[in-house]
Amino acid sequence: MKIISRAVLIKCVYICIDIVFVTLAVYLACWLRKETLPFPVNVIDFFNPKSQIHFVFIFWLLAIILINNINGLYQTRRELVESIEIWKVIRSIMDSVVLTVVAIYFFKIQAFPRTVLLLSGLFIIIFLSVWRILKRMFVLFLVSKGYNNFNVLIIGAGKVGSALAQEIDKRKALGLKILGFLDDHVPTGESCHGYKVLGKIADFPIIAQQNFVNTLFITIHHDSQVFLQTLEQAREMRLAVRVVPEGFELTTGEFGKYNIGFIPVLEYFNEGIALRHPGKRIFDVFVGLLLLILLLPLFLVLAIIIKRDSKGPVFYLSRRYGRRGEEFFMYKFRSMVSNADDLQDALKDKNEVDGPIFKIRSDPRVTEFGKFLRKFSIDELPQLINVLKGEMSLVGPRPFPIEQIEKEDLRQLKRLEVKPGITGLWQIRGRSDISFSRLVKWDIWYINNWSFWLDINILVQTIPVVVKGKGAY
Repeated sequence: MKIISRAVLIKCVYICIDIVFVTLAVYLACWLRKETLPFPVNVIDFFNPKSQIHFVFIFWLLAIILINNINGLYQTRRELVESIEIWKVIRSIMDSVVLTVVAIYFFKIQAFPRTVLLLSGLFIIIFLSVWRILKRMFVLFLVSKGYNNFNVLIIGAGKVGSALAQEIDKRKALGLKILGFLDDHVPTGESCHGYKVLGKIADFPIIAQQNFVNTLFITIHHDSQVFLQTLEQAREMRLAVRVVPEGFELTTGEFGKYNIGFIPVLEYFNEGIALRHPGKRIFDVFVGLLLLILLLPLFLVLAIIIKRDSKGPVFYLSRRYGRRGEEFFMYKFRSMVSNADDLQDALKDKNEVDGPIFKIRSDPRVTEFGKFLRKFSIDELPQLINVLKGEMSLVGPRPFPIEQIEKEDLRQLKRLEVKPGITGLWQIRGRSDISFSRLVKWDIWYINNWSFWLDINILVQTIPVVVKGKGAY
């Protein structure tokens, strides 16, 4: 009852703050455009039934509150990415503007200028977004001080459970404190990612009560009867149960949830990935073109040095798979001898990287100047041309040579659902030093969690990584 009351109180506070900011935004817009208004600008008139602006303001305010509530904007969801919450605010206000415009035309209200409506909408988006960002910062501060943290128990100490523990550790703002694991196949007391296995799954009720567990994560699905029993025990103890979907790492899309009658269905789907990247292509073209223009003098200097360093063309064209398996030629400054591809078969037994990738730390085919180009990834700069042609993106999964990728089962490489990138998580997390399986997992995580700010973050982090030259060969 206490938790419910607190949730209701928080929602009421959020609504009151929204009312204040919506009122402030509309007043500011009216004040800036007061010459066009047929009525005086006064906040009191917004709530005065006799005022000409009263109906429009009240209708719009209620529409905003209703739509915000539907979109879950009156609750604090720590796991929600900040950019997604801001996008929800933008969509809510846009929807409310449409409803208000329809109401104005339906009731034939002539006294409210449309320019003021649009300007108010812009101010509302800014105010509601800023205060939610500040709210998140305040919540992060409280969580860091230990306020309202949750004790977590993870069932399954395997790869998925260990990966989940790592991701939780990275996100302190979630306020999740991992107590340990439960697993039937790992000895009790053994350490997994710094946390001990506390017992078997059958020990769950006792361990949960002894350690005051609030949240249970289930990462294994080997026995339906055990799963159902665990759910029933958690329900009786009123614990939050969160389940990691089986096979989640093989899908690149979001998970959709809907009901067929009273039966809930979880849908794995890959459609609409491109639609989740609004403005990505515009950003790629703008930044790519700007960089290409700025780097053109450097390109000319590098071309002269490459020609003088060894015989062969300036550019190396490598056949790669792009989005949805479409083939294209990726441009690079040539860093190897001109017949490097013909010499690869003789060096196969010296490959130092797992999976289908072929890499040698001291590759004899690399030219003297090529070592410099590869160390600082300068050989990758011509891929800006691929970006402008629409074959690649600035940020995305790394495209592998077709000859190497054909060794793998393409059906497993869902990373091909998006355009490959010049840089990505693989670049800032270790480059050639990371394993192929880890690289693929990071690519899939990037696709599932893409946002404009994630791209910006990766681009910024790429600069110091490239300057240091770590992990490149």
